[in-house]
Amino acid sequence: MRTWSAPDVPSLSVRGPQVRLHDTATGEKQATQPEGPARLYVCGITPYDATHMGHAATYLAFDLLNRAWRNAGHEVVYVQNVTDVDDPLLERADKVNIDWQALAERETQLFREDMEALRVLPPQHYIGAVESIPLVIDLIQRLQEQGQIYTVETDLYFRVRSDKRFGSVSGLDTATMTALFGARGGDPDRPGKEDPLDCVVWRGERPGEPSWPSPFGPGRPGWHIECAGIAQQHLGLAFDVQGGGSDLVFPHHEMSAGEVQVAWPGETFAKLYAHAGMVAYDGEKMSKSLGNLVFVSALRLSDVDPMGIRLALLQHHYRDDWEWTDQGLWDAVDRADRWRLGLARAGGAPAAPVVEGVLAALADDLDAPRAVELVDAWVEATLAGDLAEESAPGAVRRLLDAALGLAL
Repeated sequence: MRTWSAPDVPSLSVRGPQVRLHDTATGEKQATQPEGPARLYVCGITPYDATHMGHAATYLAFDLLNRAWRNAGHEVVYVQNVTDVDDPLLERADKVNIDWQALAERETQLFREDMEALRVLPPQHYIGAVESIPLVIDLIQRLQEQGQIYTVETDLYFRVRSDKRFGSVSGLDTATMTALFGARGGDPDRPGKEDPLDCVVWRGERPGEPSWPSPFGPGRPGWHIECAGIAQQHLGLAFDVQGGGSDLVFPHHEMSAGEVQVAWPGETFAKLYAHAGMVAYDGEKMSKSLGNLVFVSALRLSDVDPMGIRLALLQHHYRDDWEWTDQGLWDAVDRADRWRLGLARAGGAPAAPVVEGVLAALADDLDAPRAVELVDAWVEATLAGDLAEESAPGAVRRLLDAALGLAL
């Protein structure tokens, strides 16, 4: 699948510190220690509607990680999927009377345009669920060899508890897992299942739904095994970071990990799990079911400065749950304009402290709010007349671009 265009990113004259991230599985910050290129997988969209601020916050968070790794001297291999066939997409296409493939391509293209506008670095591998079907089939066959697949009618299920580490990503008890599984696309009450938490890996053909041939009969992939197959193929085992929104901790990341860890006994899916918080609007988490969405594309088409949108997201720590407000957006637009004033000066406050401080803040669990505070202080000192260095604005401009993704 085609990804989006990469922005030009300047190189910095100083190297950033090694990156530490909060690991969901342990509840602690851990140093990322890439062996060779840093390897990152971030779960992508199901393209049945436009990109809202909750999506944007997640992809911007892992864009900060991508940039922090690069500024620390690492190459990065970044993989992202697109769930371009799934129940929500098919239901939406049927509701609005459009071909499901046309809907998926339209919304995926809109997502590309939103990511380009926000200057999010693209993945090297951008893989759709449909094109991942051969990978899914191979992974199911490996799980069959381990004796951990069974059939309910025409569907194939994975025995989740065959992974002895099941539950270690989320740390949840069975009752909580079961409730979340039902709320997030699972089928804990289906008759014939061996365990309510077992997840479907191959959905047998249904009338009126797309399907593909396989050794198990016609059908299509389950959700979790799609990402498991893509990640393993393009990043290998024990890759550095599995990322996504906090609503993916369970069941999605827990079950993707289990499928790979059972298929390759004794191996580890990902070294570290990092998750972005949820963004609310009008007092509720942004969700398509509630309709309380603020779309990136709608703001862009209303001539809102994309760098103001990005800065509005950077004002919040990636792991926090927070609420989007119009006032927060306009404050960010004003802040971007004030930073431009500081950068337009012929000289500025010393650059070295803000460069080192911003890189250190981002290396410490992607602390963008702290980085924003440091840039604010530099701008105010510069506008107050502390013009210590002729080269300072240029150095800070390069920093904002390379580290925070802001082209001002």
